[in-house]
Amino acid sequence: MSIWECCELLNDVVDESDPDLDEPQIEHLLQTAEAIRKDYPDEDWLHLTGLIHDLGKVLLHPSFGGLPQWAVVGDTYPVGCTFDESIVHHKYFEENPDYHNSAYNTKYGVYSEGCGLNDVLMSWGHDDYMYLVAKENNTTLPSAALFIIRYHSFYALHRLGSYKQLMNEEDVENLKWLEIFNKYDLYSKSKVRIDVEKVKPYYLSLIEKYFPAKLRW
Repeated sequence: MSIWECCELLNDVVDESDPDLDEPQIEHLLQTAEAIRKDYPDEDWLHLTGLIHDLGKVLLHPSFGGLPQWAVVGDTYPVGCTFDESIVHHKYFEENPDYHNSAYNTKYGVYSEGCGLNDVLMSWGHDDYMYLVAKENNTTLPSAALFIIRYHSFYALHRLGSYKQLMNEEDVENLKWLEIFNKYDLYSKSKVRIDVEKVKPYYLSLIEKYFPAKLRW
């Protein structure tokens, strides 16, 4: 399946955690992408990242196994170290065996300071899935794009500054782009409707630049 075909498939998907449910998913993707394009016209990789960042939500689609909402959407966080209190609904972690396991419930847990987020195991969700799809299909998007795709639901980090002790220098640089991107994602979507057919040729050209025509999903 191509990237654009996946965008269209996503129209059949509802993310119950998203406050913007009024419009088709493809319009949310294009609103994000077009808002970034307006402010950062020279960063075409960031425009495409805006378009594809949520494509992992196809895991909710029946043709992808119809995974439950909790396994696909919502906040992501590291496992193997303490569950930071900044994570939404933190109190429910008390029922997780890892919460009481001394190997996992410390500041660093199984990790070391500055080890890099690439070596940190995250809770599963649409972020990590789309990151793996992009990586395994040999995208030529820069590392900052893959960082945005992989960690845009990691709100404890980019909204509240938790878990920075695990980041390396590359993570620090990429986080700057994620913080820029986040301004265009949740809660900031324009109410201006996007003419999909008008902007489609531009995004198809970006897909062709950074991805193969067909991807293994």
